Amino acid sequence: MTIMTNVPDANVAPPRDLRGRARGDRVMSAIKLLADKYFRILERHEYNPDHAGRNPDSAMTLTVTAREVVALDENVAALTFAAPGGGDLPAWQPGCHLDFHLPSGRRRQYSLCGDPADRSRYRIAVRAIPGGGGGSVEMHGLRPGTTVTVRGPRNGFPFVGHGRALFVAGGIGITPILAMVRAARDAGMDWQFVYSGRSRESMPFLDEIESWDPARVFVRPDDEFGIPAAQDLLGRAPAGGAVYCCGPTPMLELVRTAFPDTPATALHFERFGAPPVLDGTAFEVELAGSGEVLTVPADRSALDVIRERLPGVGYSCQQGFCGTCRVRVLGGTPEHRETRLSAAEQETEMLICVSRSAGDRLVLDLQT
Repeated sequence: MTIMTNVPDANVAPPRDLRGRARGDRVMSAIKLLADKYFRILERHEYNPDHAGRNPDSAMTLTVTAREVVALDENVAALTFAAPGGGDLPAWQPGCHLDFHLPSGRRRQYSLCGDPADRSRYRIAVRAIPGGGGGSVEMHGLRPGTTVTVRGPRNGFPFVGHGRALFVAGGIGITPILAMVRAARDAGMDWQFVYSGRSRESMPFLDEIESWDPARVFVRPDDEFGIPAAQDLLGRAPAGGAVYCCGPTPMLELVRTAFPDTPATALHFERFGAPPVLDGTAFEVELAGSGEVLTVPADRSALDVIRERLPGVGYSCQQGFCGTCRVRVLGGTPEHRETRLSAAEQETEMLICVSRSAGDRLVLDLQT
């Protein structure tokens, strides 16, 4: 999973990149500063099992209690987790995700798609990608009785439970959207839902979705309707309402580009996969341990290049959110493009998934 960029309530002016307005969102900026300060305070404390859940950086051990195939092509598995001794898990809201620390050392993020009112368990869904980074295949290999280390829940894709809304999901992007649509239905909201995918066989949770109000739901597999255009995805955007979108990068870029032409006033989205590098400049990375120098092209991330040389380097969200790819900077000046590190941390560290260099070369210590 990934990070999440969102625009707040319909009464708040969206940022320039979505609506082309010059005025920044001062209210949300202030909220973000307060939230960042709060979580930095929490991170200073050692793990206390009595407090797990109030601090999303506290580790929890969870047990797999069920595994279910939820797509006809059998490539999507829903996994259910519970506390080993039973009892309530930390509360969550639609849009929340969990950080999984897998036995291999990989760290991956998956959106919660169960019922927030059921505190006894968490449910996620994972599509197996054999040619990917290995995390999804490892997740698919988990069986009932297996224990995993989890942090969270965190919410970088918040749902505002009032007003009018259009929900757009692509493929496995249905996972956070599923909980949002259920919440919209329960709240009596005026909602519409567009669900896209390669084929019906590849689209998870279709049995439940096709039981919803057909006047509000449009399921459009590519093999039946063709690759969606902007109108196919955003044609139901409500005047003065919000659009929530989660799916692959091409879908998100299409929605972001076309959103200003809709009557909706707020766009919230979550990205699966790394965002494209925009306004990049080529630079060099020197690996402190070996002295080897790697060239990072203008259109690629430092993480992408470093992984070719060091496949075991840690990473997860690839969007500057989770902090898994944090490294020490021994030389040069980073150009920080992330949302995780404090100003003090940015003096000596960077996240190589999105941040770049303000000069010609960075010297990085990848051992920490």
